[in-house]
Amino acid sequence: MHATDYDLVICGAGPVGCALALQLAQLAPDPSRIALIGRPLPEHSTVTPGDPRALALNHGSAMLLQGLQAWPDTGLATMETVHVSQQGRLGRALIEASELQVPFLGAVIRYDTLLRTLHAAIARSPIQFLHADIDATKSLQNANLIVTNQGQFSTRVRVLSDGVRPQGMHSNYKQHGVISTLRSQLPKKGWAYERFTQNGPFALLPHPDGDDLYALVWCNPPEIAANLAAMPEEEFNRHAQAAFGSRMGNLSVVEKRSVFPLSMYAGATLPDHHTVTIGNAAQTLHPVAGQGLNLGLRDAAQLAQVLRPWLACPTNDAAPVLAHYANTRRQDRWLTLGVTDILPRVFSTTNPLVQHACGLGLLSMDLFAATKNTLATHLLQGTRI
Repeated sequence: MHATDYDLVICGAGPVGCALALQLAQLAPDPSRIALIGRPLPEHSTVTPGDPRALALNHGSAMLLQGLQAWPDTGLATMETVHVSQQGRLGRALIEASELQVPFLGAVIRYDTLLRTLHAAIARSPIQFLHADIDATKSLQNANLIVTNQGQFSTRVRVLSDGVRPQGMHSNYKQHGVISTLRSQLPKKGWAYERFTQNGPFALLPHPDGDDLYALVWCNPPEIAANLAAMPEEEFNRHAQAAFGSRMGNLSVVEKRSVFPLSMYAGATLPDHHTVTIGNAAQTLHPVAGQGLNLGLRDAAQLAQVLRPWLACPTNDAAPVLAHYANTRRQDRWLTLGVTDILPRVFSTTNPLVQHACGLGLLSMDLFAATKNTLATHLLQGTRI
């Protein structure tokens, strides 16, 4: 196919780009005029048992992927209850699937498992999957041109889904995340935990590799995170136990510890009239509440619906359609960015009055279901217009 035949090109074959491609395959009169550019996973790569690179997908994301026939049958652990607490203070909140009238709040899936399932669905679709590396610097110089190591491709609309850091708003949390896998002596099936400490959130999510395994994301100042990653296992276990408590018995690390910096980036939804950003190309979030990928999948879902009329007549100017998309995504995007930006800042304060207020807030949430369910519903499925 000649490059000029593409009406829309998706740059980035990660989960968000693949989800958009699969939706457009269902909506476009001629899906072969849509291309997805990126690198597939290595054919013979293996997943290490206990691999900490686990993704938390909420119920809304699960329903989207099920509708695209891209939801894994195995290799996932569902979450029915989320326990939210604050270290050293009273007050806790339980968010339960039964209260929100859904079968589960979300699921934890290994990155490789999810991406292989999505790529398999792409292979069954009429979407053109071009295996190439994108030259972001050269591509951004021309709104209608995609430059790769396999050649140049022209397009009417360009979607950036990953591989490009958002340019605009930036917040450095002065925290690094320690990720690993822990084994619990007294596991609680289907339970996930978000515990706020003075150094940052400590999250344990049920791991798909075993009922007694939990994916750990532990946020700390950089120097503390580096020390936690380097210290002997027994010492690390003691620190983790002190931060989390004894509600699940002894905790022991079973996987290599990795460290990554935590920042928030948010850029323009429309870098130019015919380019739109979604997913990690639009924003990257603090990992608290696990909202990053879920927000990106909502970007993809809404963009697909907004593009539907234009796909029927792609010779029309797409600029007004993309402007409408940017407007409809504004509320969900900025509300989610705000929640994930404020929570770690407020709960990590050393001010005792604020700490007590946070504890009272958690207690109030548990006592007043309407307040709790409003926040939980947004985290479960976002704001949809």
